[in-house]
Amino acid sequence: MEKRNRWILVLLIVLTVLFTLLIAWAVGIPMLRLISQPEEFQAWVEARGVWGRVAFMGMVIFQTIIAFVPGEPFEIAAGYAFGAVEGTLLCLAASFLGSVAVFLLVRRLGMRLVRMFFSEEKLRSLRFLKTTPKRELVYLMLFMLPGTPKDLLCYFAGLTDLRLPVWLLMCSLGRLPSIVTSTAGGHALGHRDYLGAVIIFAVTFLVSGLGICLYHWIQKRHEE
Repeated sequence: MEKRNRWILVLLIVLTVLFTLLIAWAVGIPMLRLISQPEEFQAWVEARGVWGRVAFMGMVIFQTIIAFVPGEPFEIAAGYAFGAVEGTLLCLAASFLGSVAVFLLVRRLGMRLVRMFFSEEKLRSLRFLKTTPKRELVYLMLFMLPGTPKDLLCYFAGLTDLRLPVWLLMCSLGRLPSIVTSTAGGHALGHRDYLGAVIIFAVTFLVSGLGICLYHWIQKRHEE
């Protein structure tokens, strides 16, 4: 029975990878090309109405699950095409659903899935999140810091004993700062407010740099 379950698990992983590659080839690559051309992307969305928004959310969910696909281009494009408020809401909802999907998939498939995207070294760097006091608060703080590897944190959460309601709260709050700044920058670009866009992205870059430094300091402190 154990051997049979192992083969079923392997089959599920293979089917998941094949399905993901098919979606990426059929939808993901064309969508990424479209997003790289903001004016064409805006026209494409407006022509499809609500279904354009559904397709966009599907791609953000896909990007969240496939950890090596960057999310910032989607968020900037959302601000350009939908405006800062609607773009933020669409990205936040899609990222929330993608993060929950990752959490549940990792709970089901474990390290076999996580190793497909992250090295053992990166996973070891977060070991302290399993045992540190006030873990939920530390996890939320790391997740909210701009510049931290949110995809890695998202996958690692499924390996811990975090409760799903706690994770839902982290998903809701943790991605909000980076999404807001990206969509606001995209909105400024859409209105040809280039100075505003430069200021937003410059501030975001500086804050992200500080967030990365703080993230590594916290890692080093807990390792010591």
